[in-house]
Amino acid sequence: MSSIQHLFDNNQQWSDKIKQEDPNFFKNLSEQQTPEYLWIGCSDSRVPANELLGMQPGEVFVHRNIANQVIHTDLNCLSVIQFAVEVLKVKHVIVCGHYGCGGVIASLDDKSHGLIDNWLHHIKDVYRFHKERLDAVEDKEEKLKLLCELNVIEQVANVCNTTILKRAWAAEQDITVHGFVYNLHDGILKDLEVSVESN
Repeated sequence: MSSIQHLFDNNQQWSDKIKQEDPNFFKNLSEQQTPEYLWIGCSDSRVPANELLGMQPGEVFVHRNIANQVIHTDLNCLSVIQFAVEVLKVKHVIVCGHYGCGGVIASLDDKSHGLIDNWLHHIKDVYRFHKERLDAVEDKEEKLKLLCELNVIEQVANVCNTTILKRAWAAEQDITVHGFVYNLHDGILKDLEVSVESN
């Protein structure tokens, strides 16, 4: 069996560094969780929410899954949204996709990928909703980028249509849903300008 001791060594170094910079960091962190942001992103290991936003642990509540989906039968995702909105009282829900998303790419090929095909079917639906627009794009990479963006926009709509957000807005809770796309090639976020403040 290969050793994972280096993970514990890395953790110790990280903890020591944090404590040198701010001796009360972990004490303060352990006593409260008051993030203003819920991040719904892709599970891709190259898209670390806190780091790319320049935020510390405790500042972003995070949910991740393949291709940043918000599916109305996914009790895991819905539970995260409910906790973030109703308990943590986040002010912003960010759905963030990324260019070069493996889930989006896999949704376009005609291969069988096993169980995940059921999950990817939701992206195929996004393609179907925007078929004419997507089919008009001849460059494959540009088509994939557009589908990544359209997928995020669809998931923003799905968040807004949850009973959780509808209830929060009906109670005049200050919360906005946003759609972003992250570019792996330069580390820059793109605002898709589809923010919704109330339904």
